Amino acid sequence: MLRLVQLQHNTTRGVAFVEEPHLRLLTSAISVYQLAERAMASGASLSTIVERDTGGERLDYDAVYAGKSPWRLKVPVDHPLDPARCLVSGTGLTHLGSAENRAAMHAKRDDELTDSMKMFRLGIQGGRPEAGGIGAAPEWFFKGNGSVLRAHGDPLDVPGFAEDGGEEAELAGVYVIDGEGRPRRIGMTAGNEFSDHVSERANYLNLAGSKLRACSLGPELVVDPDFKSVAGSVTIERGGHVLWSKEIRTGAEEMCHSLSNIEHHHFKFDGHRRPGDVHVHFYGAHSLSFADGIRLADGDVMAIQFSGFGRALRNPVRVAEKMRTPFTIVPFD
Repeated sequence: MLRLVQLQHNTTRGVAFVEEPHLRLLTSAISVYQLAERAMASGASLSTIVERDTGGERLDYDAVYAGKSPWRLKVPVDHPLDPARCLVSGTGLTHLGSAENRAAMHAKRDDELTDSMKMFRLGIQGGRPEAGGIGAAPEWFFKGNGSVLRAHGDPLDVPGFAEDGGEEAELAGVYVIDGEGRPRRIGMTAGNEFSDHVSERANYLNLAGSKLRACSLGPELVVDPDFKSVAGSVTIERGGHVLWSKEIRTGAEEMCHSLSNIEHHHFKFDGHRRPGDVHVHFYGAHSLSFADGIRLADGDVMAIQFSGFGRALRNPVRVAEKMRTPFTIVPFD
């Protein structure tokens, strides 16, 4: 499978494909977005476009990954001209594990079905329609525009107004809208869909606000990956030691919604098919450390890795000072 990374050296951007233990730089392309544009314009596959642009320069991937090279990893996809042209969103309650976690967070009485479990059951009953059919709509949420995306090694901030911050280990689809308004899937990448689970647990209606914060992708973007059943792991490290770890799975066989159904319900909205836009859409999480009673602290490191998706995505937690005073708005005279 073709695995791509985006890089930056001072003000110079670049793209490389993974050729372990090296990264091979492309000659002229400076972004994955540009590669996608070339593929759409020519009708060639993305792999062909990359092959045509392959240069001879190789980088030591270990040094780049560790932050010891002049070349630094960027998020594996962005809109190179305007972060506002990249929409970051996600789908929840797609995995059995996520439904169990959410039900526990929003538990009422033992004999009462939570709203989360009602939503999950809709997915079980109608999330995998036959070819040509439209299935039940999954839970959907908005995370922000491209300015919320963080790369491997970047801190994920718990804002001063937040109650908490916790990892969500997921795969995310990466899309670009072509000139005819058709969504084109470039590939998939590992992601940490960082969220405020304490706020969400207090009231399900806090879900929207709990998602509006930074998240991370990468370090690699995989073109046309195997999405059947993907094994992964998520680990929380504290003080250089493993605090919590779990084996996880994602993919078509692990979800109650088919990929095509998730994609339909995201791109059915006219506003999500604006030519030239980039979309990053998280497909849902299997397990959360929060559900096992873990509260992340400043300096903890979250590590997420999926089989076939390259090296682990690692991000430290950075907790901001608590917000003590409200924002004030200055009206026009």
